[in-house]
Amino acid sequence: MDIRIGHGFDVHAFGEGDHLMLGGVRVPHARGVQAHSDGDVVIHALCDAMLGALALGDIGGHFPPSDPRWKGADSRVFLRHCAALAGERGWTLGNADVTVVCERPKVGPHAEAMRDVLARELGVGIDAVSIKATTTETLGFAGRGEGIAAHAVCLLVRA
Repeated sequence: MDIRIGHGFDVHAFGEGDHLMLGGVRVPHARGVQAHSDGDVVIHALCDAMLGALALGDIGGHFPPSDPRWKGADSRVFLRHCAALAGERGWTLGNADVTVVCERPKVGPHAEAMRDVLARELGVGIDAVSIKATTTETLGFAGRGEGIAAHAVCLLVRA
């Protein structure tokens, strides 16, 4: 079987705001994130995983933060772009696994909604998308509540 594996990572510092975008879902939180787009670490990490599997660089190369077109952009646009690049090259998502790293907000109550959004955007079944979370046991920037991060891996298969 012809397959490719990719890994992605994204991090954003907390800033002003009253919610986070995680996996395309608006999650209430006491803080927002400092970001050029909507700062969705789940989607950004997944995009980097897909781009890595395709050997096409990273999300910053496709959507530079210096480009005003992406100011406040909905990160689902980035995900659709990555899915289109994969499809144009004969690949489709086999599965994706994302881990959110933060002390707060609690991700679990929103995980199914995130899985649903990501699966719909990528044109796969919800059983191909995993969302989970972990803390850093109060260690490091995430443990101190300074920001949020996400790791993603994906498997692309020949369509």
